[in-house]
Amino acid sequence: MSAKPEIRAFFDEPTNTVSYLVWDPATKQGVVIDPVLNFDNRSGEATVESADAMLAEAKKLGVKLGMVLETHAHADHLSGAPYIKLKTGAKVAIGEHIKDVQKIFRPVFNASDVSGDGSEFDHLFKDSERFKIGSLDAEVIYTPGHTPACVSYRIGDAVFIGDTMFMPDFGTARADFPGGDARTLYRSIYRLLSLPPQTRLFMCHDYKAPGRDQYAWETTVAEERARNVHVREGVSEDDFVKMREARDKTLAAPLLLLPAIQVNIRAGKLPPAEANGVRYLKVPVKLAS
Repeated sequence: MSAKPEIRAFFDEPTNTVSYLVWDPATKQGVVIDPVLNFDNRSGEATVESADAMLAEAKKLGVKLGMVLETHAHADHLSGAPYIKLKTGAKVAIGEHIKDVQKIFRPVFNASDVSGDGSEFDHLFKDSERFKIGSLDAEVIYTPGHTPACVSYRIGDAVFIGDTMFMPDFGTARADFPGGDARTLYRSIYRLLSLPPQTRLFMCHDYKAPGRDQYAWETTVAEERARNVHVREGVSEDDFVKMREARDKTLAAPLLLLPAIQVNIRAGKLPPAEANGVRYLKVPVKLAS
């Protein structure tokens, strides 16, 4: 995969999420990866300025969008995929193991409308499935561990790695969500790190590591292998699992965890309206004994 896609990154600072517009310069066929729906958790108001910015850039560049690619069912932001689809007709795709995530969370929210078979999405990718973006070759790499459904997208010389890793100075993603597993995450990371050293890697998030005053989201396989503070050369699988599990016990739940999961397992759609015509997001209450 030697061809080089054109890439524009869009950073949503409230959720520290990086979304991408990616296209084939030869044909102007493109995709959007991990778009954000802006959501105010305090008021319940959802807006589309982030998605509109991506659409405006695509229009300016003459890029025709054929797909929205989700790396996983995000727990920290709501997906803007349905809005992109509404405006462009782009199909919404995700890894086939979204079925497992739906089955985990459907009973948590008593979400009887959620299929459990992934049919809310237009396409479910299998591991190593190949597809085209114009003349660019693209491949799906199954990279579970953060969640059971995580995939990375290799497009030409670039890989969009979701929440497997962050920039070298920040490390790796948590693995304590339901269905997550630190040992599986380590193996997924090393599947990515076995790619050619010059392969470009694009993060889904950045939080500015201590000592760094700028956000960043692009690195390479070589840099991650040499410098990633959690998985650089010499860190064994057992050492990583011990570190990751201890670190995860100290982490709070993401601010938008409950609304994000409910929406994202529905391919970014809101729950069905109730009898009064209003859509609600649920908060399961746990009473302390």
